[in-house]
Parts: sequence; structure tokens; C-alpha cells
Amino acid sequence: MLRLKKYSLLFAFVFFFLNCTNRNIESDSSSIIDNGIIADADLWSLSPSASLRINSVEATESELTILKCNPQLANLVNIRDLDTTILVSLKYATTNNFTGMILYDDIDGAYLQPDVALMLVEAQRYLNTLQTDGLRLLVYDAARPLSVQRIMWNLIKDTRFHRYVSNPDERLSLHNFGAAVDLTIANSAGQPLDMGTDFDHFGRASGITNEEGLIEQGLLTRQHVQNRELLRRVMRHAGFRPICGEWWHFNACSRQEAMQRYELIE
Repeated sequence: MLRLKKYSLLFAFVFFFLNCTNRNIESDSSSIIDNGIIADADLWSLSPSASLRINSVEATESELTILKCNPQLANLVNIRDLDTTILVSLKYATTNNFTGMILYDDIDGAYLQPDVALMLVEAQRYLNTLQTDGLRLLVYDAARPLSVQRIMWNLIKDTRFHRYVSNPDERLSLHNFGAAVDLTIANSAGQPLDMGTDFDHFGRASGITNEEGLIEQGLLTRQHVQNRELLRRVMRHAGFRPICGEWWHFNACSRQEAMQRYELIE
């Protein structure tokens, strides 16, 4: 578990809640667009103090920003505050997803638990060491509020694809704790490598347990599998765990561990 120094953490949260309660916050519509990422300029930063360390990656609290007075994301970290080489394209902030709907209208970045975010930074660092000619991680989804999970489930629960979405009343997704990430690898121009299927493809070709068989069936090519293997290699190196049915999905821990360590994002 990632630990923050006791008194700096206390000070940060007291200051945070006082700001939420007592200040009139002026909205700032200005934003910075960088590699397709829209970063809200109206952010509140933690005061510089405690050092965070995991897998030999270090960052100070001053490098972590949180959405001002947003209780859903208050304890989470925007991953691009730790590593700007990691690309983000939130699929559920667009209509380019299996629902055809914009589900994130108030989330402007990919947020994860602090220790999970640093794991992702380690995955990118390791990818850099493999002499992969400027390849970068490209995140499609990270922390996902339970309210969004319910929308997804209600849309798909009566279809044959229901197994691809966790029923929030029976089995919470690790996305709902900020402990899972959906992603791929992009080339130096920011274009995703071909993994054989799109993100959110509901079908056998998205699975990782029988990729050789999928090659024989003509559903995947050898290059598709090599690209997937590279993604799994860097993510496993950082401690993430893939799941069988979705090449893009990685968990930072078990569901039981997530429920013990982290708060549910409502």
C-alpha cells in the first residue's frame, strides 16, 4: 500500500474540505488541448510535501492534481499529472463506445488510485526501455462511477453480450474503485496499434486465452497477437493482471482487495 506522510495528508484533506465548503469557486472555461487531451485549467493542487513511491517511481503531492471539490475523484490521481507521455482518449466521454452515448460529461481525464496510477507510470517506463521506437500507452477508460456502471448494465443486461459488463448489484467492476484501466499501445504518432479488434468489441476475437486458435480461424493475425503480448508484458511487469475476455482490460488487484483498500466511486 502506498503511504502518505501522516500530517501532510491530514492538512491536505482539511484544506480541501474547507475549500469545498467555504469558497465560492469561479468557473474557468479555459482549457488546454494537448494530444487530444482536454485539461480543465480550474484545478486545485495538493501542497508539496509527502513523497509517493512504488516500483521505484517517485512523485511528490505537488505533482498530483484533483478536480476542485469533486467528491467522486477527490482521492484519485490524474495519470497525466504523473506522466505526460501516457495518452488518454476517454471513449465514454464520446459516442464512440458500445452504448453510442456520452457517459462522462463531468470527467475530463483518466483518474486512478494513487498507487495504481504509479503502477501505470511504471508500465510506461518499462515500455520505454524495450526500444520500441516511441510507443506510448493510450488509455481508453480508468475510474468509472457506479452510476455510469448502472447505465451500461441496464443497456446490455437483456442482450447476449451481458457477460461483458459487470452487474453492479452483484459484482462490482474494479473500474468503480479506480483500480482498473482499459488501454492499448499507440505508435509515436499517437495511432493505436492494431490489436485485431476495436476497444469494446464483444466477441471471441477480443479474448486472450486462445489467440493461437483465433489465428488459425483467421480472426487474428500473428502481428495482432504480438501487439497484445507486448501490452500484456509491460502491464504485467508493473503488477497489473489481464482478464480473459478483453485484451484491453487490466486490474491492479483482486476485487476483494479493492473493496478493502479503496472507497467505491458512486
